[in-house]
Parts: sequence; structure tokens; C-alpha cells
Amino acid sequence: MPRFFQIAWVGLMLAGSTAVPAAAFAQAPDPHLIPRPREIKTGSYVAIPRSVSISAAASGDDRFAATELANTLRDRGLRTSTTATATATATATTPTPTTGTYRVTLARADSPVGRQLLGAYALALNGDQRAEGYAIVSDKDQTVVVAASAAGIFYGVQTVKQLIRTDGTEPQIFTATIRDWPAMRWRGMQDDLSRGPLPTLEFQKRQIRIFAAYKLNVYSPYYEHTFEYKSHPLMAPPGGVMTQDEVKELIAYARPYHIDVVPEQEAFGHLHHMLKYDLYGQLAESPHGHVLAPGQAGSIEVIKEWFAEINAVFPSQFVHIGADETFELGRGQTRDRVQKESLGVVYMQFLKEIEVAIRRPGKRYLFWGDIAQESPQLVKSLPKDMIAVAWNYWSFSGFDRSIKPFSDAGIETWVAPGVNNWNRVFPNNDVALRNIQGFVRDGQRLGSTGMLNTNWDDDGEGLFNQTWYGVLFGATASWQKGEASIPEFTESFGLQFHGDPTGRIDAAQQKLSQAQALLAKSGPGEATTQLYWIDPFTPEGQIAAQRIRAISRDVRVLAESALVLVAQARYTLTGKEGALAALRERDALEAVEMGARRIDFIGMKFQLADEIVRHYSAALDSVAKGANPTQDLTEIASQINSRTQDLRDGYVLGRELYERSWKAENRPYWSYNVLNRFDIGAQTWIRRIDQFNQVRAQYNRTKKLPGLEEMGLPRLVTP
Repeated sequence: MPRFFQIAWVGLMLAGSTAVPAAAFAQAPDPHLIPRPREIKTGSYVAIPRSVSISAAASGDDRFAATELANTLRDRGLRTSTTATATATATATTPTPTTGTYRVTLARADSPVGRQLLGAYALALNGDQRAEGYAIVSDKDQTVVVAASAAGIFYGVQTVKQLIRTDGTEPQIFTATIRDWPAMRWRGMQDDLSRGPLPTLEFQKRQIRIFAAYKLNVYSPYYEHTFEYKSHPLMAPPGGVMTQDEVKELIAYARPYHIDVVPEQEAFGHLHHMLKYDLYGQLAESPHGHVLAPGQAGSIEVIKEWFAEINAVFPSQFVHIGADETFELGRGQTRDRVQKESLGVVYMQFLKEIEVAIRRPGKRYLFWGDIAQESPQLVKSLPKDMIAVAWNYWSFSGFDRSIKPFSDAGIETWVAPGVNNWNRVFPNNDVALRNIQGFVRDGQRLGSTGMLNTNWDDDGEGLFNQTWYGVLFGATASWQKGEASIPEFTESFGLQFHGDPTGRIDAAQQKLSQAQALLAKSGPGEATTQLYWIDPFTPEGQIAAQRIRAISRDVRVLAESALVLVAQARYTLTGKEGALAALRERDALEAVEMGARRIDFIGMKFQLADEIVRHYSAALDSVAKGANPTQDLTEIASQINSRTQDLRDGYVLGRELYERSWKAENRPYWSYNVLNRFDIGAQTWIRRIDQFNQVRAQYNRTKKLPGLEEMGLPRLVTP
């Protein structure tokens, strides 16, 4: 073995029948990589110099990968330099000179250093491993990344980033031999751009960088009405669209990151923001509804004009035409036809009409796979080059019925799990991770070629920065073969995404998952936005109170513990003398903290509402007995530190934190729809503060108090 790579575990044969999967080394030191490589032989962390030299072939792609690695390491406190050569010049037989510089070499498999390294370690990149696969050998002196493709070099670089740690006073690298390639060809993330939040172009570029860092290769913006159609400008909300120039800039930015930007434009259902305009009224299945009516003159023409513009802007081979949740179909203009031909037949015929109308050479069309469960017998009539995207966001197993009708008919499939962020103050990762794990596992088993993880902003409150936990687990599940390990991921996320070596951010995420699970099991229905906004003194609020009362303290303790853990992680790292880097992705961390505070507020609101009722009931009892009720009234409302003030302050602080997190990723468009709700919440409690202060003044004059009902309070509840 050449001295250049003297490593204690000489003789590992990763390329042949003795290849050892990652799971076999569970007892070995663990670098906690995301995704976990297909094959890895681990060593240990060793110190390296603070100066890193990166060399790569002069090709644009490899040069970009080298520069991207240099920029990342520089951001983490290291000194870096890059060298471009005709071919990577390091060899696996030449020791690295002792210059105080750590060397990283990026080499193609057919280069001299690539061939020497692969031969010296009995490594090989064959067949489907060549498209995106890579090999890495790292020791205390140097790391070499070898790949047959630009994508492989890039993904090897992403793994090198994770092998190097800068959370201490001296940088370290984890010594390892790795051979890695993906299980699924397409690994994507869909971002809902039509239900409220619309990211800035700069945030989308950040998304691209993070997606690529964890080996996703598809970004799919979801459009209903927020893409700039010059042929149909009416439905575009002012300040709420991605312009065609912005899209072109994003596509160009994503290209060297090996991210394919795949447009999704709903072409059948979910079109309310067009159909609410009377100019398009004749195309609606129902007046001002959601579904485009099949058979109506003009329906196909609109679609053709949309997709002509999409094809002119998006070079991707894939175009997603949506076509899910056409709930109104058969209830309006197509009622008679559906009764005669059946709902499934009318749906399928229009789907095929859309595909024929927009078909272009070199394009493949994705669609949501609802039809597999509603009319599986019709699947065989679909064009065989379409791609069915089977979706399910809540199950953990039993996905065959969503996939097999298509695969049995010879139609390619992708699977679409979800990050479970919709209608919630924070994603329910307890559900999201198990859904992603099971759906991607079964998709691989049944031959699905891609995963399109999804986030949805149904109520317009979702923040993408809260979803990275589910996004990265989706990247893990789609890259790794078989079933991705949730425990492995939950022990790795904080280190790799935030640079937290303490485990506290991982523990905080677990606390929030436990809080969501507790709320779900007890009946209130998770930490929903509805639960956050509801007035606890309304009849609906009292129903929720009955369900949450027994667990409100436990939910609060979990959320508050998460806040403490995040703060401790931040203080521990920033307080470490001489540390090279602080926590990373701080905007995302603030969004997590904001979500934890909203969960905590849900519990506090119902607790304090009960206490207000009890104190006022006690005040009424005091008056009836001729005693002074002032102390109980003061507990409810006073100039400082009372229950009603706490609830007012909760909404005021919630607004401040939410607005800050919104601005970190989104344009101003839509934000006031959410911010106004915080204002209304605060004003509700301000009115109650004034009401109770007036009642106290009334008592001082009359020695009487209004009853519970007159005050808008429910009857006394037991603790």
C-alpha cells in the first residue's frame, strides 16, 4: 500500500463481493454523514492544518466543485486555495510534502491519479455507479475524490465537507474509504409557491445550494398562478409572481449544482386563482370554482399557451402538469357527461388531451397519480412515456396500491411523501419522517425511479426554513438503498446541518416531535394553526380546551425544553474559546425556535384561559360573601404581569418572530394575511384587559361584578 494513503484498515475490498455496507460498521466511529454512503470503512478523526489546497482538472464543472468546496471551508474558518490543472496531478504513490497545508484532490476515474487510487484500493465505479457515484480515500495528509462524471465529483465534494469538522479549536477530518452512488435516479423537493409564501430569488438560490449539498438533484416549484404568463397576465398577483427572467436566472444558477429545475403548473384542478375572474368564467367547471372544465372551448387553448411559455423558459426534460384533486369534476358543466361516461373516464380523457396538446420532442410529462386509487382499471390507457407521481403524506406502509397500478401497466413512477408542515405552526416530523421512510422504501422496491418530497402551504403560514429536517431526510431516503434509518438521521442532523457537535439541536428536534405526537394522540389534532388562533372562550375553543387540558403542561415542557436546548447549543459553540465556526443556518434555527414558541403558546393559552375563569369565579364568590375580589381581578388584568397581558404579549412576540422569519426567506406579498391574525389575536386580549379593568372600576363604585356569561366566559372548569 503506498505510503500516501497509509491507513490502519489496509486490504478493504469495496469493489468486489466482499463489499461491506455502511450498516455493518455500526460499532465503528461514526462521522454521521447525510446521506450515509453506500459503502464506507471508517477510521477516526485526525487533526489537519488550517490551510487547505484543492486541486481539480481545469474543466468548468470540476473547477466549480473545487471552488464550492473552498468557499464552504473558508466560511468555516479555514484558509483555502484552488489549483486548476489539465488533469489532477497528485498521485496515489507520492507522499504529500509537509508544507502545513492539507491537500484535497478531485480526479476523474480515467485520469492517472484516479486510476492509481482505484487500483490501489481495489475500488471500481461500474455501470450505474458512474453517472453520479464517487470514491473517496482520506487520511491525515490528503483526501482524494474520484468519480467518472461531473456529478460524481460534485457529490464527492459534498461528502468531503461533512468529513471535515471545524467546531473545535483545530480542524479535523474523518479518515475513511468510501464508495457511494444513489439508489434513485431522481431525488427532488417540490416547493409550494402558490398558497401564500413566495420566496425571494436569493432564498431560492440558498435552497439550491442546500439541496445539492445533500445530493438532491431536482427542484420543482409548484405553480397555480404565480408564474409570469405573458399570454395570461390577469391571474398574476402584483408582487406575487416569479418572472420569467427570475426563473431563467435560477435555472442558470442551479445548473452547476446539478439541480434540474422542473416546473409544475396545475393544468386541471387547483385553478381557482384563474377561474375566480369572470374573463375565464366559461372555462370553469363551477362558477368561480377550482377545476377547468373538460370539453369547453378554450380550456385546451389556455393550457397550450401556458405550456408554450413554460417550454420556452424551462429546459428540463420534465414538466409536471399536476391534475390532482379535481373534486368539482362532474358537479357543474360536465355533470351530464360524467353521469353518462363515469368520472374516471372523463378525467382520463382530459388528462390525455392535455398531454397530446402540449407534447414536445424531448419532454416527459409528470402527473399526480390520484387515478390509481380512484379508477385503477383506466391506468393502462395512459401514454407509456408519462410519469405517474404517486402521493401520500400520512401513511407509513401499504403504498403498493398507489404505485403498482402504474408499474404493472409499464408506466414509470416517482413517489411523493411530504414534510407535514401544512396547517401547522411547526412540521409534525414524527409523521413526516416515517412517511418519507416508508414511501421511499416501497418506491425503491417497486421500481420507482424518483422521489419528489413535498411541502405545502395550505393556510399560507408555512415557512420553508422550518422544513429542513424533513427535506434532508428525504434526501437521505432517496439516495440510500432500502429503508433509511430514522435514528441514524436524528443523530446526524444537528451536526451536519447546523454544525452542532453537542447533540442538543438533535434533542430539541426530538422534543418538538414528541410534543406534536402528544397533541395528535390526545385529540386536539397536532399543533395546528387553528389551535394557535382559536379563542379559548368560544364554544369551539372550549371543545379544544377539553382535549388539551390534560396535556397542556407536558406539551409546554417539551417545547420549552427544545428552546433551552437550542440556546445551550448556541452558547456552547460560540463560547468555545478559539472555535473556528459558530452554528450554521441560523435563519433556519430561528424559525425552529419560533415554531417551538408557538407550540408553547398553544399550551399556555389554554392554561391561562382556565386560570382566568377560575380567578373570576373566585372573585364572584368573594363578592357574594362580602369579601374583596381585587386580588383575583388583579391576577386576571393589571398594569403588569397578569394573565390577559401574558396572552396579549404572546401574540405580539409571535408576530415579531414570525415576521422576522418570513422576511428571511419570502417576499412581502401575502405576509399581511398572516400578520393581521397576530394583530387580531393581540387586540382580542387588549379588549379583555380593558374589559376587566373596567369591571374592577365598576366594583369599586358599586361593589358588584357582572356574571360569567355577561363577561363572555364559560362556566368554571375543574383543573
